[in-house]
Amino acid sequence: MPVALLALALSAFGIGTTEFVIMGLLPEVAGDFGVSIPTAGLLISGYALGVVIGAPALTALGSRLPRKTVLLALMGLFIVGNLISALAPGYAVLLIGRIVAAFAHGAFFGVGSVVAASLVAPSRQASAIALMFTGLTVANVLGVPAGTALGQALGWRSTFWAVSVLGVLGLIGIGALVPRQTTAPGDGLRSELAVFRRPQVWLALAMTALGFGGVFASFTYIAPMMTGVAGFSPGAVTWLLVLFGVGLVAGNLLGGRAADRALMPSLYAILAALAIVLVIFVFTAHAQLPAAITIALFGAAGFATVPPLQARVMDKAEGAPALASAANIAAFNLGNAGGAWLGGLAIEHGLGYTAPNWIGALLAAAGLAVAAVSGLLDRRRSTAPAPEFVR
Repeated sequence: MPVALLALALSAFGIGTTEFVIMGLLPEVAGDFGVSIPTAGLLISGYALGVVIGAPALTALGSRLPRKTVLLALMGLFIVGNLISALAPGYAVLLIGRIVAAFAHGAFFGVGSVVAASLVAPSRQASAIALMFTGLTVANVLGVPAGTALGQALGWRSTFWAVSVLGVLGLIGIGALVPRQTTAPGDGLRSELAVFRRPQVWLALAMTALGFGGVFASFTYIAPMMTGVAGFSPGAVTWLLVLFGVGLVAGNLLGGRAADRALMPSLYAILAALAIVLVIFVFTAHAQLPAAITIALFGAAGFATVPPLQARVMDKAEGAPALASAANIAAFNLGNAGGAWLGGLAIEHGLGYTAPNWIGALLAAAGLAVAAVSGLLDRRRSTAPAPEFVR
């Protein structure tokens, strides 16, 4: 794989760390600014909203610029957002810093996916995308625990300073290693927007929202499920999350390889596997060893969806993939929010902490159904007779 992919992966590592590390630092932030934990939790929601808005908006603004230039600008914005967070004199400014960093997040992964795919042969594009996203998955295994420990030992601001340094390293890496790229021939934003007239693009976005909604319906409530149902101590949750993160890394790489071999069959198999694992989790959540094993399998099945889903959107947006790719990152985050809301709704209605697994399985199955419809349209198009020309 080209060394430029390592620069993209390093940048993804920094972005992934800043996205998730705030979860472990909420008590410190809340205590420092004198706000409640739920109020501090808006730093997570605000970030997700920033990703949803920033991904298509900034990608559209940079549609006529060289993609390397766009990536450098986005990493600069990411650094600025984290510096604002590190220096924030109050909660409101910290929230602004989080949103600024989030604006860079979605657009970076959208444009970065297109750049990563362009660096390799068509038969290895999904693996290239997976390698870039490996930075995001490794952030969950290494970056988030390390950032949390740093913030608890030296203050939460130190974590944002450290992430800013990661951003600078990513910026230098992109500048030095990523070849200069121009936008695809076309009309810039007009050609990018034109791909949204294609039904298959919308079906691909729906697959992403439903499939990843299934992941976060369960994952959002993993801590109370493991402590309240499986009987783990609160301290054991950290190691269970590391186990989940190891599954993420493995699933991401395996999903990329599978998608390179056969994109749609891989999607069918992975979404089906995700639904099955979540159904199994309903029952294994009642015992510690089976629960721990299922968590690793859940992480693998959940993130194995990412490379093929991203590759599918780019395939169906051929000719102008950047904006559709960024929209897919927004779809991931919409799935995160929607899945978490539905899982919480099930708990609030007294269905118990394992109920989100059922919700997740249903969402994954719905994503599989959409994938089946999309695949059927592909087959109908490939077998349609060629039009006859009247002389």
